[in-house]
Amino acid sequence: MDDDASFLKSIERLLRSTGFVTQCYSSAVDFFAQQAPDRVGCVLADLRMPDMDGIALQAHLARSGNPLPVVFLTGHGDIPTSVAAMRQGAEDFLVKTAPKEAIIAAVERALARGAKECAFRAHRRALHARLDTLTPREEQVLSHVMNGGMNKQIAAALGIDERSVKRHRSNLMRKLEVTSVAELAQLVFEAGAREGDSYRTAK
Repeated sequence: MDDDASFLKSIERLLRSTGFVTQCYSSAVDFFAQQAPDRVGCVLADLRMPDMDGIALQAHLARSGNPLPVVFLTGHGDIPTSVAAMRQGAEDFLVKTAPKEAIIAAVERALARGAKECAFRAHRRALHARLDTLTPREEQVLSHVMNGGMNKQIAAALGIDERSVKRHRSNLMRKLEVTSVAELAQLVFEAGAREGDSYRTAK
């Protein structure tokens, strides 16, 4: 996206001639107005744009449910800004006069990264869907299991009998499709922690 219409057309021609499917926007506001939550790809953006600049665009994307990778292509770059953009996760920070090979390479890297991150988010959503099938009691048992509790200790902590703990453990293992504590710990780690979920130990 770029508010320079002539440059926007030029970069679009370059990308399309290389086989990429493109969609152009004159501002970040226009982009977000049409942004689909399941869109795949990457964002090629100028730094200076009306209403929302490139750094603000990058921050907004990072907070969204679909944080597409960003490649900056600008005529107004400086070292502090480029460093800030890269620290916030930009795939690359190029000037508009960069060789077309460098632009294409940056876009290809961003697309590859975007595909990988999209697959990771889909995997995490699938794990969360499994975790969401647990009953409150099964979540309590899971929390204690993740903290290394044995059945007898869990029973005492929850004020239930050991047989009930075994039943809850069996049910949660079946629902989560794991067969060992090691697999259970890996699932919880990959799912990541969510606010209010004490048994999700990964940060």
